Amino acid sequence: MDRLLDVVSVTVRPGYRLRLEFENGEQRLFNMSPYMSKKPFNRLKDSPIFNCAYVDYGTVVWPGNIDIAPETLYDDSVPLDVK
Repeated sequence: MDRLLDVVSVTVRPGYRLRLEFENGEQRLFNMSPYMSKKPFNRLKDSPIFNCAYVDYGTVVWPGNIDIAPETLYDDSVPLDVK
């Protein structure tokens, strides 16, 4: 990726996945499962707080000052085939 893309929307999906839309219109799916045993994301595991994800300042955040870098979300997600 040549430049940092902001996240403009997030939808929580089952299995610790996030459906993301980026400012360039791309829709991608990010799997949070590999992160759930690492700090600070371990606080979200098996918690209803995971479902409270929202977008702030161009990235995904959760209550309790938990966020994830937008470049990680983009680089480690897969494109969705949206028609």
